[in-house]
Amino acid sequence: MEVEEREGQDITASDMIVPEEDSDIKAFFAHSSVFITGVTGFLGKLAMEKLLWTCNDVNKIFVLIRNKKDKSPEDRLEELLNEPIFERLNRTSPDYKEKIHVINGDISLPGLGLDLADEAMLIAEVDCIMHFAATVKFDETLKSATYINVRAVRDLIEMAKQMKKLKAFLNVSTAFSNCNRKEIDEVLYEAPITGEKLLTLVECLDEDQLNDITKTIIKDFPNTYVFTKCVAEDLIKTEGQSLPIALFRPSIVIATVREPVSGYIDNIYGATGALVCAAIGVLRSLHCKKDYKAELVPADYVINGCLAAMWDVATIRTLNDNNELHNKESRESKFHSDVPVYNYVSSPENPLTWNEVQSLTIKHSREVPSEKIVWHYMFKMRSNYVEHNIAVFFLHTLPAYIIDFVLMCLRRRTSVVKSYKKINKFANVLTHFTMNEWKFRNENVKSLWKRMKKNDKEHFDFNIATLNWDFYFHTYIRGARVYLLKDPLDTIPQGTRRYYKLMIAHYFLLTAFWLLFVKFIFLILKLFL
Repeated sequence: MEVEEREGQDITASDMIVPEEDSDIKAFFAHSSVFITGVTGFLGKLAMEKLLWTCNDVNKIFVLIRNKKDKSPEDRLEELLNEPIFERLNRTSPDYKEKIHVINGDISLPGLGLDLADEAMLIAEVDCIMHFAATVKFDETLKSATYINVRAVRDLIEMAKQMKKLKAFLNVSTAFSNCNRKEIDEVLYEAPITGEKLLTLVECLDEDQLNDITKTIIKDFPNTYVFTKCVAEDLIKTEGQSLPIALFRPSIVIATVREPVSGYIDNIYGATGALVCAAIGVLRSLHCKKDYKAELVPADYVINGCLAAMWDVATIRTLNDNNELHNKESRESKFHSDVPVYNYVSSPENPLTWNEVQSLTIKHSREVPSEKIVWHYMFKMRSNYVEHNIAVFFLHTLPAYIIDFVLMCLRRRTSVVKSYKKINKFANVLTHFTMNEWKFRNENVKSLWKRMKKNDKEHFDFNIATLNWDFYFHTYIRGARVYLLKDPLDTIPQGTRRYYKLMIAHYFLLTAFWLLFVKFIFLILKLFL
């Protein structure tokens, strides 16, 4: 047999192209119909954007959106798609909108508020579910938190059991769902009350009765949010084992690293709120043990981990169906329970203390001072409860009343006292997470990363072990400035001038205060000596 010889001029451009390695995760989502809840929330919309951008062979994305403030679900979706994170899709693939199908519903209502036709359509067409929707308010009433965080999970599970095409169901919980324990593994722990019992309880009692006994019911949980998330996990353990379901537990979610834009953040809750308020000079004390680990994780890493986990749980189910689960070559590690659990946290592989968080925030905030700063930075973390409360009185409460008194004398609207009550309340709900530390295990997450192909690791990066925190805070602080304070980077010169003016004013007042204080002490001593 003769081998055909090819001259140099016969080699074409196609011969020089190295074919791209295939992607297991892209192949998994190709031609799939995905149902996403919580798409108007931070993680939900990032998940939808990531699917449409990276897994562009996805067939349909059904999104659950409710009416709000006289806006229809379709109007809310249109507003959502005009946000900065959809810019790359709007610029390069404007036809992506044809893949999005709005479902009118409300997770706070029984049956997700779906009408029969929409429910039937979802059951017939959906093969992947991503459940992000939840109330994340730490001070939410027990009734509302139960309906949104527990009943919605139960109703989704019941609907999923009717989906003959279902390949994967991902429920997004929180790493702190079992924060009443000091060590948290990737397992489903026993809840203090079953989901059905809690639902029966909140349906039998009115709001006032429930509020009176909430602390008794949630026991050693710090708030209704983590308590109801724990109960929802119990529902998944008892009701979801027949499904290809997985539980994803991210810790404190902050801004994106790089996708779809660097430093993107759209809410001021949690750690981000504390950092922003401190940076603009309004938060001056936080009850916190600065040497404790801060469990922070970037939002785009969370989304990538979620998508990889869905592929993983579908793979697990396939292995189960083929009786290959115990084949070590097919499965590098076994899950501790029938429902795979992924603790997505930073401390096991790339720990960061609250003190380091503060240092990085100061460093990068000073590089891009904002015009929106209210006063010079004077934030301090205090572990002593008494010292913290004294600082709050003298640095928050007293100045607020003085400023409001001056405004009242000038016949202007007073709002500083009211604002500081909100700031103090917001800071207080963080206390449990800044004054405690947990030992997390994340073997399932690490094992998942090892099993992924090189191409998938590039497109769905969630390896927090290699994240450079200093580089990350460079973009995080800039993102907070642009997306939360709505202060573009081209105002840095004005921000710098304002920063130095407030610094001079701060130290002038501080010097005047101490001079008056010393003079007062001398007067007191003169009276008694």
